[in-house]
Amino acid sequence: MLEEALPGGYVTNPVRVGDTVRRRTIGQADFVHRLLRLFEDVDWPGAPRFLGLDESGREVLSYLDGHAAWEAQQPAVVWSQASLHRVGRLVREFHDLTAGTELAGSHEVVCHNDLSPRNTIYQDSGSGLRPVAFIDWDLAAPGQRIHDVALVCWQYLNLGPGIGDVAATAELMQVICTGYGLADRSELVSTILWWQDRCWRGIDKEANAGMPAMLRLRESGAVDQVKAAHHWTQRHRQALERI
Repeated sequence: MLEEALPGGYVTNPVRVGDTVRRRTIGQADFVHRLLRLFEDVDWPGAPRFLGLDESGREVLSYLDGHAAWEAQQPAVVWSQASLHRVGRLVREFHDLTAGTELAGSHEVVCHNDLSPRNTIYQDSGSGLRPVAFIDWDLAAPGQRIHDVALVCWQYLNLGPGIGDVAATAELMQVICTGYGLADRSELVSTILWWQDRCWRGIDKEANAGMPAMLRLRESGAVDQVKAAHHWTQRHRQALERI
């Protein structure tokens, strides 16, 4: 069947084949496949289904129809309070499904660890685009709830120098936390800063090691962008912590 290249996938080279997605496996693929099977067992619709491996050894996933917010310019409804609230709710759903499981181990939950609009599928059921599922679970691992919530705040609000109204952004962070049901927000901003610092250092380290995907990311200016986001978050920390 015809293979249609999908956007993104610096490492996995995803393609669409009919109603499936074929992509290279990376990292802890077995863990991710077990996680996706868990979601299937409880009939949670917020992730693709793992359908096995094809003749080339690529993993086969169900194709989730909808709008993937890959481009920088998106319909305003993607950034609406209703949409952000729903993102928080979706994260809470899969966290609760993994809490106390063998996959989470001694940690609170299994975290996605790569949550962003580009890894989110949006659908319009009559009231505008709303997030319905997350894709690209390759970095999923046991972790703490606050890790994914902080990542959502950074990535979905694009925290960084481009933001003019810090107070309004803090209110949107509150919307995300309310959607999730996060009562203790005392470590939220410090965890955002941890993510940003970890991100640019990780790209730099792997690029220095010669990893092609990370070399391309660094050459695109990603390290400088994340450093700038870290500096911005640190500078506005007090205002952001008032949520």
